[in-house]
Amino acid sequence: MAHILTLLEVGNLAGIVVMIIGMIAGIAFVVGVVVAVIVKLIYESGDGKEFSKGNFWLTVLIVMMIIGLISGVICGGGF
Repeated sequence: MAHILTLLEVGNLAGIVVMIIGMIAGIAFVVGVVVAVIVKLIYESGDGKEFSKGNFWLTVLIVMMIIGLISGVICGGGF
């Protein structure tokens, strides 16, 4: 009979922590891209201005940092 051990049975929670951080980073990236696309559409809607690639990725980075701060406060027990 084969025994399959889960992460909790082994006693090492590093895998779970890595998965949680990865999920937070992935969700933050997707939300950041969506927000950056919305900002780009709003910015380019008037006067023919162009939203550069650098501005796009900077917007994604800023949104990801804000989401990271919010999740850090929530997960860190700030509330």
